[in-house]
Amino acid sequence: MDFADKVAVITGAASGIGRAVANDLARRSVRAMALVDLGESVENVAAEINAKTKRRVAYAYRGDVTDEAFRVSVYDAISSEVGTVTICVPAAGITRDELAVRIDRETGKARIYPEETFKRVIDVNLVAPVYWALEMIGRIAENRAAAGLKRWQPGEGMQGAIVFIGSVSSQGNRGQISYASAKAGIEGAAATIMKEAVYHGVRCGVIHPGFTDTPMVRALGDDYISKNILPFTQLNRLIRPEEIADAICFMLANSAVSGELWADAGWHAPA
Repeated sequence: MDFADKVAVITGAASGIGRAVANDLARRSVRAMALVDLGESVENVAAEINAKTKRRVAYAYRGDVTDEAFRVSVYDAISSEVGTVTICVPAAGITRDELAVRIDRETGKARIYPEETFKRVIDVNLVAPVYWALEMIGRIAENRAAAGLKRWQPGEGMQGAIVFIGSVSSQGNRGQISYASAKAGIEGAAATIMKEAVYHGVRCGVIHPGFTDTPMVRALGDDYISKNILPFTQLNRLIRPEEIADAICFMLANSAVSGELWADAGWHAPA
């Protein structure tokens, strides 16, 4: 895939992996990007990218990625501004880590992981990414139908590409009942979308990063990282967001690449 004529949507674009992907796509001369995030810092990221590229390549959109109306409005706005979106990297994510069940030392009663917290993590990390991807596929499908096209043929070239952000936590990780469930769900969703979306010429993959130097991981604290992450990582350091972004762009660019890519720096969960 040549990025020069492509329009991308990246959620979670204000920091971490999403921001690194935005910078990498800009460096690779992508035509335009919708940068989506909840905080106002996404506007600063877009401004920085536009200043570096000396053209308006990044368009900032602030809102909740779980909001359907917001999602539709972003696609409407960027499509009317620069054209149909054909790259989707839904990178927005949250963690709410806590043991699934633990005993309160004072009362002796079991404290079960809050259901509302579980649902919120699933909404942000599983439901939202799937629907940001489906929104793109739906619009590509509509355009093809309007042009009288049916089943995609290889001679047309790929019409779109999606890379979901999985995690090594999809294999199970202590204290991450909600996050691990969401990331495992992404695998099943992506495998199903790939089987269906290729009818419209859209391919789909999942990258499973190990522990990456992002605000979400840093929030765990230096003590936790040094005791519970680095000793189980062969590289003995956190992965740089730019390393994950480079792998994502490889997955987007190479049409022969499908399925899942593990970028875990040799991390293996302790027993």
